[in-house]
Amino acid sequence: MRKKLSLVSAFILIVSVFSLSACAGESSSGSGGKGGDRITLYSPETPDMSKELAQKYEEINGGKVDVQYAGTNVLVNRMMAEKDNPQADVWYGGGGSLPFEAAADKGIITSYIPESAEKWDVTEDGIKLKHQDGKYVGVEMFVLGFSYNTELVKPEEAPKTWEDLLDPKWKGKIQFSNPAASGTSTLMVLSYMMQHGEKEGWEYFKKLSKQANSIPDSGSGPTKAVSMGEAYIGVGFDFMAYEQKAKGESVDFVVPDKTPILVNPASLVEKGPNPKGGKKFIDFLLSKEGQQILANWYHIPLNPDVKSKTPLTLEKVKPHAVDLDIDWVNENYDRIRNEWKEKFQ
Repeated sequence: MRKKLSLVSAFILIVSVFSLSACAGESSSGSGGKGGDRITLYSPETPDMSKELAQKYEEINGGKVDVQYAGTNVLVNRMMAEKDNPQADVWYGGGGSLPFEAAADKGIITSYIPESAEKWDVTEDGIKLKHQDGKYVGVEMFVLGFSYNTELVKPEEAPKTWEDLLDPKWKGKIQFSNPAASGTSTLMVLSYMMQHGEKEGWEYFKKLSKQANSIPDSGSGPTKAVSMGEAYIGVGFDFMAYEQKAKGESVDFVVPDKTPILVNPASLVEKGPNPKGGKKFIDFLLSKEGQQILANWYHIPLNPDVKSKTPLTLEKVKPHAVDLDIDWVNENYDRIRNEWKEKFQ
């Protein structure tokens, strides 16, 4: 009798374990509810800021946001490699919209526009706010320009044009990030070539490379080098300089005479494991709470109810904007990046 009870008890225990496992599987399957929702976020943006966004989302919605950080092009390559088995739900940030434009036809991102952005025009004041087929939506505005160390460079001496970077006085004193790894510098290269042609463009970057004392993979690397006095001038986005300045570093920023000004987007990953959670996270990025975090990090928010701490506004920077030929970007993004590798690495 004791043996029979023992067998029955074992059977009940096994059934209980399977039942608990099934329940656990249901609660973590990306249902979108509180407590059981895991979202994987791929982001090249400032790790501490990305973590703050994740923590605020978790505070409001529950669940867990797993932030995975790498350079833009590294993340794009990862998503391409994972195309048959996607691991991410959301891709946020890439040094602006050009990497997203290039990725739109690769089958790694899919259409989703939050309700708050449905009435936006695709293009406004010459700046593209969202993809025409909804494959990305802008969440903030970026301005590409020059950070400089105010202890090493006087404001009147700081470069004002891209050609100024070739001045012999800056030889060995400039940094820009690696266009093969960083979307920030890919934008720099593509924009210059759109304006001046490829032949003149490659000549320019051959000269610029000789001016640099380092070409780090990270888009924020040059600005950090400026803050530490390792470089006099760094190519990067406006918010990178203002972040350092807010920390008390001797850094300021120049908007070049003509330069790319574009949105930095978010996109839902094609066939990601948790699309419902991914959509909720993109909604959050455009919410007042998400936009306030971006503003606190000196990004220019798109939500009109939130003001940035940056001294720049859309009205101030519009005269500096260059037209970006998005079709040309889509056709040449990967080719130009690969040619950079062949020529300079």
